[in-house]
Amino acid sequence: MARDTGPVCKQCRREGLKLFLKGDRCFSDKCAYDRRPYGPGQHGQRRAKFSEYSRHLREKQKARRIYGVLEKQFALYFDKADAIKGVTGENLFQLLERRLDNVAFRMGFANTRKAARQLVSHSHILVNGKKVNRPSFQVKPGDEVSIRERSKKIASISESMEARGRQGIDSWIEVDAKKFAGVFKEVPGMEELQLPVEPQLIVEFYSR
Repeated sequence: MARDTGPVCKQCRREGLKLFLKGDRCFSDKCAYDRRPYGPGQHGQRRAKFSEYSRHLREKQKARRIYGVLEKQFALYFDKADAIKGVTGENLFQLLERRLDNVAFRMGFANTRKAARQLVSHSHILVNGKKVNRPSFQVKPGDEVSIRERSKKIASISESMEARGRQGIDSWIEVDAKKFAGVFKEVPGMEELQLPVEPQLIVEFYSR
């Protein structure tokens, strides 16, 4: 399975904001973006000049990195979103939110989407009681997502769920921490997601 193996913290510095890709580290004084809030590389501290194309590109890259999706995958999601009735930008983010790795992250089974993707790939996650090991699996409203029985003893899962419980669970998800399970109640809208991304700029990027 193809994956991005580059330095994660450089992605936040490149986009000029925290993408919270490293879980608890992003909230600590070890956060690379807090320590060096400028672009990576020897020219990172120079004042950048943004063209219309670069603004569109940065929004696309920002969204892609938040969800941990590769370039080809992201383009396919856009094509699918464009073919669905409704607003293309909102359709795109709803498809990304329905990914199983993202839902597992939202439920608190892992402290990052990358860690959640690993849980799914290693068959620790069940959907409606059945094992699913595809991170891109599309979860539907009403589906129950849970931790496999013998995987409930994994310390990192318990720790992550405790931390997420303190931070609060999103309104479109319901979680029973004692059962290590949750229900994806509904597909959220853009106003609920509150992401630092402008969907229209992504639509314009692919509509050039």
